[in-house]
Amino acid sequence: MRRYLVTGGTGFIGAALVTRLVRAGHTVRVFDNQSRGALRRIAAVADTVEVVTGDVRDATAVTRAAAGMDGVVHLAAVNGTEFFYSAPELVLDVALRGILAVIDACRANRIGDLVVASSSEVYQTPPRVPTDETAPLSVPDVRNPRYSYGGGKIATELVAMNYGRTGFDRVAVFRPHNVYGPDMGWEHVLPHFILRANAAVAAFPRGPVPFQIQGSGDQTRSFIHIDDFTDGLMMVLARGEHLGLYHIGTTDEQPIADVAREVLACFGREAEIVAGPEPPGATPRRCPDISRLQALGFEPKLTLADGLPDMVAWYRAHADQRPGAPVSL
Repeated sequence: MRRYLVTGGTGFIGAALVTRLVRAGHTVRVFDNQSRGALRRIAAVADTVEVVTGDVRDATAVTRAAAGMDGVVHLAAVNGTEFFYSAPELVLDVALRGILAVIDACRANRIGDLVVASSSEVYQTPPRVPTDETAPLSVPDVRNPRYSYGGGKIATELVAMNYGRTGFDRVAVFRPHNVYGPDMGWEHVLPHFILRANAAVAAFPRGPVPFQIQGSGDQTRSFIHIDDFTDGLMMVLARGEHLGLYHIGTTDEQPIADVAREVLACFGREAEIVAGPEPPGATPRRCPDISRLQALGFEPKLTLADGLPDMVAWYRAHADQRPGAPVSL
């Protein structure tokens, strides 16, 4: 059994990992400033988890939190498409200062095991789909704030992989691909679809429900349920190699129009898709090649149709907690 520091440990992915680590018998310390995290997400294991409140950009605080740990999982970031456009400086600041603080904390505490979260956003528009980990990373336009997140994650990978060449036993990077589930936050496409569907169903009690989306709906994504995702991340922690890169996702690529139809189907209704303008920089296709992770034994179990009903139920029950902010795909 090992002792892990998890930065961003009360976020959506972080909380799922923390819960799984505790249930596997590991000792876990959470480091989070609670700006977007929520302690309720780790309520099931709260009695056995140490929580340290702090900003991942504060190198002294991160170094102190890492003391006595065997490994660090670095998840802290400002995610959510809304923030890429509205707060790009913050997105970049947390990405750049955060990874440097984590590297310094590991070195100061002689921690040799570091696993770092990246993102599928590092590819922007991938040159091939399904996309494997060798595809080139890119920032198509430095003036478009959307790329603040992807650019920050590219820099995070560069720091992790190159600073990690010396003084570490294992540095591994994983790239999540559209993770979803209950209580994932409010700034992502699926929660936005669910809440708009909830309102549209009430406004149109009979017949097909008009449902506007960004673009034609031909854009594709591959969504992975948080339970499957956490299975994959645990495999990276257990078996990932030094300087290894791993996609965590599914190969179930679906057009966004079909995703909208599946959301409305959870309400027992049929969607009438209405095409709308597409934001600049939107990625037309995204689907990972997950063969590297499959070689470690990973196989996702849940389809989007399997995972959506519980998520829809959660967001319908908590709709009154939604901040009033728009979301871009």
